[in-house]
Amino acid sequence: MTYQEVLAAARTCSGPSCKACPVCNGRACGSTMPGPGAKGTGTVAIRNYEAWQNIDLNMDTICENKPVDTTFRFFGETYALPVFAGPVGAVNLHYGDKYNDLEYNSILVPACVQAGIAAFTGDGTNPDVFTAASAAIGAAGGKGIPTVKPWDRDTLYAKLDAAKASGAKVFAMDIDAAGLPFLKGLTPPAGSKTVAELREIIEYIKVPFILKGVMTVKGAQKALEAGAAGIVVSNHGGRVQDGVPATAQVLPAIADAVKGQMTILVDGGIRTGVDVLKALALGADGVLLARPYVTAVYGGGAEGVQVLTQKLKGELEDTMAMCGVHSLSEITRDLIF
Repeated sequence: MTYQEVLAAARTCSGPSCKACPVCNGRACGSTMPGPGAKGTGTVAIRNYEAWQNIDLNMDTICENKPVDTTFRFFGETYALPVFAGPVGAVNLHYGDKYNDLEYNSILVPACVQAGIAAFTGDGTNPDVFTAASAAIGAAGGKGIPTVKPWDRDTLYAKLDAAKASGAKVFAMDIDAAGLPFLKGLTPPAGSKTVAELREIIEYIKVPFILKGVMTVKGAQKALEAGAAGIVVSNHGGRVQDGVPATAQVLPAIADAVKGQMTILVDGGIRTGVDVLKALALGADGVLLARPYVTAVYGGGAEGVQVLTQKLKGELEDTMAMCGVHSLSEITRDLIF
């Protein structure tokens, strides 16, 4: 399949809210929720995408002509490029009933490993979703990151125990999911966590722990204080709070504050290998793409994941070569115009 064929196939089974657009820029779905849109005005998802488009790169081809290496090391694992599939939950509600979460993750996790990357997997009110996703990651040799919601203490620890037993080697929490409607008003309460609560969780689990949903320097420093091994600079695709900055806008300051002390990932509107290079130049170590990988699975299953990943890899390699860098370690802020 080609990428265009993946998109065309996805349009036959996505929706009604997701249109599997030629470019997933947040405009067609707008504020549609349920659906892949953003909260309130729906403009944060659009802002995420457009912020990357407003960043320009410095091209430089006066350099040695040699192959580009996109190899990425991440907590003891080696990947073909610094790209992860982002965590998505309730795919049947938001993207169409072709798949439920268990079916989606059963395709996504091994397909990502086959493509040379890894998946962050989602969580939901059905406990089987997190358990099955964690088991799929364990079966893939620990290449993947189960991502848990900020549940109450007992629920959270039970999920983490199940994930650890499955063989997952790195865990994450999308702490910004505290803003999702289904987490609010639960008994016992779910939602925001203090530094002390996060430290207790991280010390309990005893594997690298990533906090997703950091949007400020202060938040990154609190994650570091809690013992997080990494963060994802993320506004949850605009789905938890309207009127916040794009991730590209806040990434440089966060990277300046904690780079070298923890792994920094970023998501939100990243759609091409060109965008990936921009994110790395602004200080990220790697990136997550969520919506595009949903479309890839809906449109082509495991082959769709392979097609999208190879597209991103080719774009990243080409852009690195045209900017005069041949390994990820050579990418610096100087590449930004």
